[in-house]
Amino acid sequence: MSPHPTGRSRVHRSFATGLPLALAVALVAAGAASAAPADEAAHVTRTATLGDIPLGTFSNALLPGSVDNDRGVDLGGIGSDIYPAGRKGEFWTITDRGPNGQIKVDGKKRRTFPVPGFDPAIVKIRVSGDRVEVIDAIPLTTSSGKGVTGLSNQQGRDEAPYSYDAKTPLSYNPNGLDTEGIVRAADGTFWLVDEYGPSLIHVSARGKVLTRYVPKGLNLTGADYPVVQALPSVLLHRKINRGFEGLTQLPDGDLVMAVQSPLSLPNGDSGDTSLTTRLLRFSPRKQAVTAEYAYRFDPVNVVDPSEGDTSELKISSVVAVGANRLLVEERTDKAARLQLVKLGHGSDILGGSWDDDTTSPSLEQLPDPASAGVPVLAKRLVVDLGKVSGVPGKIEGVARVDHDTLALINDNDFGMTDGTGAFDAQGRLVDSGIETTVTYVRLPDCI
Repeated sequence: MSPHPTGRSRVHRSFATGLPLALAVALVAAGAASAAPADEAAHVTRTATLGDIPLGTFSNALLPGSVDNDRGVDLGGIGSDIYPAGRKGEFWTITDRGPNGQIKVDGKKRRTFPVPGFDPAIVKIRVSGDRVEVIDAIPLTTSSGKGVTGLSNQQGRDEAPYSYDAKTPLSYNPNGLDTEGIVRAADGTFWLVDEYGPSLIHVSARGKVLTRYVPKGLNLTGADYPVVQALPSVLLHRKINRGFEGLTQLPDGDLVMAVQSPLSLPNGDSGDTSLTTRLLRFSPRKQAVTAEYAYRFDPVNVVDPSEGDTSELKISSVVAVGANRLLVEERTDKAARLQLVKLGHGSDILGGSWDDDTTSPSLEQLPDPASAGVPVLAKRLVVDLGKVSGVPGKIEGVARVDHDTLALINDNDFGMTDGTGAFDAQGRLVDSGIETTVTYVRLPDCI
């Protein structure tokens, strides 16, 4: 194998052989599920945990010199999504933009990036017994081979980036990606989704961004890779940090992506109280969105009886289970439910009045879209994960293992918490203690 300019070939060998870089995952006790409940109930059959891998070691093996100080943070955040890699127990995962938090300064929250040189990565894992092993990793790079980073893209649209203590402003980076979903295409390339644009990103097998598809009118300039304005302009109204999160691939090769939360139409208050978000279908062959669907959340206290704030509802994962059937994960940070929906031509709202941001009332403002003639997707509850013993909180990735088993992965936020207590007086992470965990759940019925 010839050397690769990003250094990936070197790090791949170290993962495969367990040689010097200490990137092999240590065994961490995860705690087995308690005795399996009755066969008719969904239950956990396996739990595996990612051990401690210093983030600087991991990152510099992929892109030498990218991280000068990891502030004691370990590799985490790979739970943004999970996708079967073809071999039993192996999955592709994707990190988000890296360690980040919020600190209030003068009454206003500032977004912190404690390790600003961190580059989002595609991480291949293997579930082996009760541990999660990293067996490969691919850095996301620009056309010239530099790391894209996870930094905010545009001043005035994205949150201003700050240092770990929220005291020093950092530079915006138009290449930055807040990656949240992953699928692998038949040709070995990857498709990812991002919160910033929101955007759909096509990536080579070695991690180079081939094309970033963004909403019409975004006017993202200065990126070191091709940017194509191919998505509906209404997506410009996504909430901050609530762009695309779920992504799946249908058997015909089309992609379906979910807007994490209702759009802020006509304003933030409308988005915060709305129960209606959107799914979009994208054809890689046509390089265009070919359909759009209205998706209706259940009330927040149904999804999570401990939560009363509707704005906490999110879609974090969508999983194809047939030609036009999807599992959709509705969640808060503490609970999640999987709903089965069927996409149909009669449910398509693409290009209609609901894509016009001057329409009043907006789709998001309608208290009952179906009664207003909107073809809302019908859904059926498959499993309430909040009632399955052994399932951790903040599940962001769901993969189908077989006809009645799912693999779930949580987002541990790199062990980060918000507030001034996230780091000690020496600027080292005060770890939350939350680990990255892959959990297998067997369902009572086939999906």
